[in-house]
Amino acid sequence: MAAPARRGERRQIDPLEEPKGLGRRRQARTSRDVFGRFSESFARAMGTSWFLVGMTVFVVVWLLWNSLAPATAQFDPRASNFTLLTLILSLQASYAAPLILLAQNRQDDRDRVQTEQDRQQAQRNLDDTEYLAREIVALRLLVRDMASKDFVRTELRSLLEELDRREADRATGAAPRP
Repeated sequence: MAAPARRGERRQIDPLEEPKGLGRRRQARTSRDVFGRFSESFARAMGTSWFLVGMTVFVVVWLLWNSLAPATAQFDPRASNFTLLTLILSLQASYAAPLILLAQNRQDDRDRVQTEQDRQQAQRNLDDTEYLAREIVALRLLVRDMASKDFVRTELRSLLEELDRREADRATGAAPRP
């Protein structure tokens, strides 16, 4: 067992005392998940009507301010074809596209896992159904070999009639009939 770490000293971890795969790789996966969740929330926010309305209002206010305000108050003048607005929108688009693709890839991965789980569940259901069908067939075969109540009653009646006939033959002294 490793000795307890002192303050400011890194504790040495015996590889046999810790489950395989923990450690540095776990931190990397967690940071990737954080970034992936961020990209999904970013893509989800960009896909709303409120984002489109907000972006439209932003662009309209930008254009109106830089077109109608006095020349000294304009920060992206109309004369320069709104270069700063174009740059900002291009920058936003250049970051949005990869983040949206990352979010789609994560969704594809989740869909792939869900499809595989659904396929496995369907296979288990099919196996269970086939097993139950075989059991039902086996029970039907057993029931077919078993005597029913009506068959037993008929046999008992015929045996009772046979006994009555033999009794009657014995009482009359006639030869027994087969």
